[in-house]
Amino acid sequence: MKFLDQARVYIRSGDGGAGSMSFRREKFIEFGGPDGGDGGRGGDVWVEAVDGLNTLIDYRYQQHFKAKTGMHGMGRNMTGAKGADVTLKVPAGTQVFAEDNETLICDLTVVGQRFLLAKGGNGGFGNQHFKTSTNQAPRRANPGQPGEELSIWLRLKLIADAGLVGMPNAGKSTFLAAVTAAKPKIADYPFTTLYPGLGVARIDGREFVLADIPGLIEGAHEGVGIGDRFLGHVERTRVLLHLVSAQEESPGKAYKTVRAELEAYRHGLAEKAEIVALSQVDILGPDARKKKVASLKRAAGRAPMLVSAVTGEGVEAVLRALMAVVAESRDAVPAPVDTRWR
Repeated sequence: MKFLDQARVYIRSGDGGAGSMSFRREKFIEFGGPDGGDGGRGGDVWVEAVDGLNTLIDYRYQQHFKAKTGMHGMGRNMTGAKGADVTLKVPAGTQVFAEDNETLICDLTVVGQRFLLAKGGNGGFGNQHFKTSTNQAPRRANPGQPGEELSIWLRLKLIADAGLVGMPNAGKSTFLAAVTAAKPKIADYPFTTLYPGLGVARIDGREFVLADIPGLIEGAHEGVGIGDRFLGHVERTRVLLHLVSAQEESPGKAYKTVRAELEAYRHGLAEKAEIVALSQVDILGPDARKKKVASLKRAAGRAPMLVSAVTGEGVEAVLRALMAVVAESRDAVPAPVDTRWR
């Protein structure tokens, strides 16, 4: 299993080190006094978006992460060292949820963005901290404070400019392979695509990221087929390319089926900009083409674009249409703020 988009992780920050109870004892120094140092702080647990990752597969094999305990204080007023931090490295686009898998803690959309998940416990005071004019030799020191522990969910939503949606065998993977350097699995049976794929498409000297997800069938929001679990990967896209296969007996019905699943999923997918295209048109004759274009036009409320990834027909036109929406959206939406600290 090479792709993993959700993982449950247990984290614990480090406990603070204990303070020291010590007295200065040196030759010829009659009243040395207390010199116990404070304990060091426990290590923190951070999550950071890094470059070069596009899956959470690392968290399939390790689910427990614990920061180090702070060092204990020592005599001669020596403060203990801080415990080592732990950093969870995740791909950009990862969301962190609380244990209920519903409460959003943070959303890391920028490479380099960091968030403090669990703060280490403070170190305890040594006995030199409690010295007063009336208590010259305190015999007490505090233990370190415990760290924080919690279980979290990591959920990855791929960051792409455009997303491919449609029923199984609508030609999505073929289109992705034709316009990008991606090499998705392509075959003549349903659900060839089992995991999302990404590719960079280029047109007229500009480029955008294109995401392909497994096909949707009727009842996907209820778990039928692969379900709608991968729709989250096109939530961040600026535009959807809805491909309807020319092999469908009724392209209009196929279009409405997928639209119904997008609306049932919610999260704004049904409101996104959409480009509708009839794919695999190279298999149709003139009369059949007109009939199926008319069926899809009635269902979508607008004339669909015609595309064949095999022959190249209409591919550039579709890419230009996608690029126009992506470019307009990029100009309208400001760059995300890089919030590095909680």
